[in-house]
Amino acid sequence: MRLEFYCREGCHLCEAMWHELGDYRSRDDLEFSCIDISRDESLETRYGEMIPVLAHGERVICNYFLDPELLDVFLANPD
Repeated sequence: MRLEFYCREGCHLCEAMWHELGDYRSRDDLEFSCIDISRDESLETRYGEMIPVLAHGERVICNYFLDPELLDVFLANPD
């Protein structure tokens, strides 16, 4: 499963969430796409006030801070 991590370079919240995702990033069944929203105007408009954002497709799993409980619930039932 691929999850999108929307972030902005130099964002301390983004760096913290990425670090907290370490255990999840080491899993073989998950892939992460790091997407810098500052390179895409539409993503900046959509997520600019919410970053960091962890999402799967159009579904936002959590933002600002990692919520392991929400992420685990999502991973157990991604549909």
